[in-house]
Order: sequence, then C-alpha cells, then structure tokens
Amino acid sequence: MGFRQVEWGKTERFDNNYPSDFSAVALPHYRHHTEEGTSFIYAAEGDWEVGSFGLNFTLPEGYFASVPYLHEAHTESAHHKLMVITRVGTFAPFLMGGPVEKEGRLKYIDGCTDSLLIAPWKIGEPCLNHLHFPPGIDQTMHTHPSVRLGVVIRGSGKCITPTDETDLLPGMTWVIEPDQEHKFRTESDVLDVIAYHPDSDFGPQDEFHPMLNRTIIDGISAADEARAQYRTQ
Repeated sequence: MGFRQVEWGKTERFDNNYPSDFSAVALPHYRHHTEEGTSFIYAAEGDWEVGSFGLNFTLPEGYFASVPYLHEAHTESAHHKLMVITRVGTFAPFLMGGPVEKEGRLKYIDGCTDSLLIAPWKIGEPCLNHLHFPPGIDQTMHTHPSVRLGVVIRGSGKCITPTDETDLLPGMTWVIEPDQEHKFRTESDVLDVIAYHPDSDFGPQDEFHPMLNRTIIDGISAADEARAQYRTQ
C-alpha cells in the first residue's frame, strides 16, 4: 500500500537512507527517546510546552517548529495531539513559526500551492511544507523519491493510489512510501496538510548562497569562479 494512516499513540522508524522517526503523540506528556537529531513538530491539538537545551518554550496549537535535541513535551489541554518527526543525525537550528496560512505561497502541480515552512539550511537537508488543495482538485498521479510523512490540518479530501482510496480528515497522520504512485482529490472542501521531506535537492550551498552571491568584488559576484580565490575552504 503506497499511502496509509499512522495511528495516534504510535512511533514508527522510516529509513530509506534518511532515518526518520515518526511519533503521533496522543498523551499529554511525551518524553523523547530517539537518538540525537532534529525534530520537526506540529501542534495538532492543544498548546504544548516543549523542552530543548534545558529550556522550555510554548508551541501554540497550529504552530510548527524545528527542535534540535528535543527532550520532552507536555500540555494541560484536554485535547492533545502532537506530530513529532525526528531526522536522526541532522542538526538544524531551533525555529518556530505559525499559524499556518490559508494558502501556499508557491505554485505546485494541478492548481495546488505550497509553502516551505522550514527550509533546508543546506542543500540535501530535510524540510517541512504546507500543501494547500483548493476545492475541485484532481491531481495528476505522481511519485516522490523519498518517504513523505505528515498530518491533515484542515478540510477534507481523498488520497488515491492504483489500488485503493483513503478519506482524509483533520488530525489524520499519514505516510507515503518512496516511489509509490498517488494523487490527492478534493470536491467542495479545501484540504491542507503538513508534509515532511527527509531530504532535498534545494537549498544554500557553500558556493551559492545570498550573502556570497550579492557580495561584489570589482563588479563580479564572489560566487563567480573568477573570484574563487576569495572563498575560504
């Protein structure tokens, strides 16, 4: 099965060369047990107190964060769900944002839009995305080269594969295995999902990034090979 639901209260390891642990937390107190890495988290229900580096911070419902060395999280809310996806061995800076906007800022396939909520700090690193599907979408069947993990945050729709069809509702956590054909379909409602990618082919590089590109030496960008002697290795 190319697309399936991940049960709340469960933790699963997805490897495929990019080891990632997916925890669908349904208890008011969560203690992190994954090996060292960076956790990409989304507060699906409740305001959460999250511990990292010996400090606690509040992650409101509907907000997201990247948290290196996540220690624990807890909430006083009667309704509590927290998505935690940890990319083992990757260390990104702490970053928090939200709430997720109504639509994505970038065009995606077949009339859908996407926002890069947490971008790769360097090419190849993981990222967190918001995918928005307007009403009346029937995507082209497609695949992804690595696993996709996430949660439905608003609206409703369906995920369709060559062999089955799954209803999508708010709060559903899900996985799409690498290279599995699938598409999303909406009818009269919108659909919004948070999607984690364990890798990327996009992001800054040592030889190509905004600070370097827009540094001009004698009229030539420092990123140009003609100015390579100014770049330290």
